[in-house]
Amino acid sequence: MQHFDVTAPDAAGVPALRQRLVFSLCFLAPLLYLGAAPAAGLPLPGFLAGAPGYGLAQLALALPLCWANRAFFCGAWQELRRGAPGMDTLVALGAGAALLYGVFAVGMSFSGDSAGAARQDLPVSCAAMILTLVTLGKLLEAFCHGKTTGALQSLLRLTPETACLLRDGQEVSVPVAEVCVGDLFVVRPGGWVPVDGEVTEGSSTVDEAALTGAHAPVDKAPGSAVSAATRNVDSALTCRATHVGQDTTLAQVVRLVQNADAAKAPLTQTADRLGRVFVPGVIALATVTFVVWLLLGQTLPFALARAISVLLIGCPCALGLAAPVAVLVGSGVGARRGILFKTAASLVSTGRTHTLLLDKTGTITTGAPTVTEVIGTRKVPAKFLLGMAAGLEAQSEDPLAHAVLQKAQAEGITVRPLPGCTAGPGQGLQGRLAGKVMAGGSAEFIAAHCALTPDLAEAGARLEEAGVTPLYFSLDGHPAGLIGISEDIKPTSKAAIAQLQALGLQVVLLTGDAPAAARHLGRLVGLTETQVLAGVPDAGKADEVRRLQAQGCVAMVGDGVHAAPALALADTGIALGAGGDLAQCAADVVLLRSDLTDVPAAVRLSRAVAQTIRQNLFWAFLYNAVCIPLAAGLFYGFGVLLSPVVAAAAMSLSSLCVVANALRLDRFDPLDPAHDAPPDPSPRKGDA
Repeated sequence: MQHFDVTAPDAAGVPALRQRLVFSLCFLAPLLYLGAAPAAGLPLPGFLAGAPGYGLAQLALALPLCWANRAFFCGAWQELRRGAPGMDTLVALGAGAALLYGVFAVGMSFSGDSAGAARQDLPVSCAAMILTLVTLGKLLEAFCHGKTTGALQSLLRLTPETACLLRDGQEVSVPVAEVCVGDLFVVRPGGWVPVDGEVTEGSSTVDEAALTGAHAPVDKAPGSAVSAATRNVDSALTCRATHVGQDTTLAQVVRLVQNADAAKAPLTQTADRLGRVFVPGVIALATVTFVVWLLLGQTLPFALARAISVLLIGCPCALGLAAPVAVLVGSGVGARRGILFKTAASLVSTGRTHTLLLDKTGTITTGAPTVTEVIGTRKVPAKFLLGMAAGLEAQSEDPLAHAVLQKAQAEGITVRPLPGCTAGPGQGLQGRLAGKVMAGGSAEFIAAHCALTPDLAEAGARLEEAGVTPLYFSLDGHPAGLIGISEDIKPTSKAAIAQLQALGLQVVLLTGDAPAAARHLGRLVGLTETQVLAGVPDAGKADEVRRLQAQGCVAMVGDGVHAAPALALADTGIALGAGGDLAQCAADVVLLRSDLTDVPAAVRLSRAVAQTIRQNLFWAFLYNAVCIPLAAGLFYGFGVLLSPVVAAAAMSLSSLCVVANALRLDRFDPLDPAHDAPPDPSPRKGDA
């Protein structure tokens, strides 16, 4: 089995951070007791009664704790070398100043001076408290990373170590890493699928809940796709491997979640820019606070305590956690439900969508069109027309072409691809049959080759009104007949479109079908005529996306190669998991279940993440706006003063609140329509 590295650095550091925190608490507890004992009248050993012994005991407990948390001082040194002071710089300055002053006060106590400073004004326990509380915040952040990483590791463990291959009619057990594309493998009832494949023999149901979040098992028959990390339920299946190793759906899930965690959303980038200005500003403010209090006649311990308090309160822990933790938790929630956001930017921007364009084939419909009617002419019988059409369409990858081929094969017709087949202008193909030009496609395309007879035109109109797409054919400049093709609508399409409309989105059907057929389909799924853009060739779909972007953010939902240009151009491209590889590469969001109800779920989740980030940023800035003046001593005249220890606790509490608010997303159910609300106006993809 090919292994994937799903251990994020922060997640890997959880055990070390936990040990560091426990070690710090073991030294902090007696330190706090020593600090509180004189004021609270608590008993102390006799050798600590004097100032030198009391101060030395505090140093003896504080120094090992500072050494255990030396990562903050090392990080601060690296930040200063890069000329980009950050959170570690503020923590190191605050803790270091408190510790150095404690050493100074203890030294002075040996000469009989400033004994009280060592006991009450600025205890070295402040430095220990600072480092311990910030370590707690780091552990909480790493815990969030660990939750998503743990979910991915659990998913990877579902893939079996071996696969049962069919070789020369015999079943052979081999390591999964040795499975190659094209190999036949067998999955017994209750067994896990080792790699992605296509069923060649047998029928069963497969539990895909671990991969897609779908709780109901999915029926599988010959021709159906199966994915690694899914479980066979009923009976044995024989499958042909289609994707192995890093190319499996499972591997894509892992990569997409990791990429979303590593990338930065626009809101995160905004927080980073503010942080680059905020940290130097806090350092400057702390310096001014120190100087001003000295000029006002306050003691050195008092002025230093105010400066340290400002440094600690201004530590941008909450600001730095506001967006990344929400993005991390949100991407994990989406991955567990088969909604994969490729980047943090797409996770945040999907909820800003104003107009949602829906492709038809494979998106609203099942993607498996069938021929419903073949109408020939007096010179071209229906069966002969079907054979010619199959030979022409054999060169096309369009789903309608596959329907014609399947119908011909079902009728026992031998299909002979026509030579010289090319895609003509518009929607159609043309080739040569016995030296004569044969063409097939839409009414507009065929009009350039021949004039339709009244009975064919009437038959085509009748099919369109019934929601059937007519393909017209000509031979040697004369009408040759038409073939009607229809598709079944997915059971969830109408409900999904209703949910999208409830979310305040303008939903538009974008299809190359004839207007009458497209309008009929639109009515079946709850769309008005103005919400149907019909007769749009594949090459023109990107132009429609560009036109609608003038009205706001545009999202495109598609399946297959023909939708790839529009998916790439849209502000948010959403590809269905059953679609082509090119469509998934061009998209920003991939829906593994290929279920349209996951589109409103993705919008809901995106809005929830964006709202959480905004809440976190608001509270982070509000906390600083309120607490920094308190820490600087502006309200000292009213008897309100914030000590360094309280400042460190407040800073850690703010980080804890931000993390806890982000963790609420873990219980968010994006499939619940109770979260539906119109979008907030905001910039399009790529805007800061």
